[in-house]
Amino acid sequence: TAHGLVRRTKRYTVLSVVDRRHAGADAGEVLDGRMSGIPIHPSVGAAIEATAKLAGSPTHLVIGLAPDGGRLPPEARAEIKLALSQRLNVDSGLHDFLSEDPELARMAEANGVTIRDVRKPPDRSMLHFFSGTIEEVDSLKIAILGTDSAIGKRTTAWMLVDALLREGFTTELVGTGQTAWLQGARFSIILDSLINDFVAGEIEHAVWRAWHEAKPAAIVIEGQGSLMNPAYPGGHEILAAARPDVIVMQHAPARVEYDGFPGYPLHPLALQIQVTELLSGKPVVSVALNHETMTDPEIEEATRRIQAETGLPTCAPLKEGVGPIVEAIRSHFPSPSPSPSAAPGAPDAARGA
Repeated sequence: TAHGLVRRTKRYTVLSVVDRRHAGADAGEVLDGRMSGIPIHPSVGAAIEATAKLAGSPTHLVIGLAPDGGRLPPEARAEIKLALSQRLNVDSGLHDFLSEDPELARMAEANGVTIRDVRKPPDRSMLHFFSGTIEEVDSLKIAILGTDSAIGKRTTAWMLVDALLREGFTTELVGTGQTAWLQGARFSIILDSLINDFVAGEIEHAVWRAWHEAKPAAIVIEGQGSLMNPAYPGGHEILAAARPDVIVMQHAPARVEYDGFPGYPLHPLALQIQVTELLSGKPVVSVALNHETMTDPEIEEATRRIQAETGLPTCAPLKEGVGPIVEAIRSHFPSPSPSPSAAPGAPDAARGA
């Protein structure tokens, strides 16, 4: 979540990152080797003091943590209390709803600030059941699925949106997790906090709404988990409800086990592609690589090997962009002539520490 907000967000102006391990460094340099102008501080107190001096007073503390199970780490509680005492609003994407914590709620009220739990699901009366309206959508629907969770699907999805816009194709992103919402995706659901009966309907409705309101040439759908992940099999629901026309598969060649689940070997890429195509009846058109823990020569070798093994255009987006993915998708548009592009809308930015 923090990585996503450092890389991009239209909902906030990110003034600093709180992280003891990398305090004193630039967040962009730590993350991607490129300076971002976002300093890292060891505590919320230090961040408030520094941002007040250099960039103006922050208004929000955004919880950039996404631990397994979405629970609040005990060591983060004191920092949240400090933020509330300093009159910062708190936005959280955890499954632990901070607004329902009696102590934190009292502190927020006493200091005239709000706690916003973005993972809190809508009232059941607001939820949608699958209805078949997805069949009305004539935009090209592109799902970014993956062989595991936390593997870079959302980052690749945003990069593909940007690339398609540059090519002249009007494009919208449908976010399916809390981080995409925090980044400002205007067509969003938070899949893993929904009641199961309504997951398919909410996915369908988000895609349909993006088409109905924006009429884009393309809709890029952020994947969740993977088809064969033991804990996060969200890819099934996206294939079933969003009914994508083409699929991009995100893969981390250096991973041998599912993220966070030692003893559960990652299923081979070729098998995951085969299963995806059997379930969807649609093609996987490209492979995007997460190059975690890999050197440049290893990335180049993996790219060549996977392209040879799968016959699919393969690239590492954070190293070389998503040009090969765009070329793989281009022929699937119903019309060869792109529409005039326009940047997708976004909410006003808040100032976050």
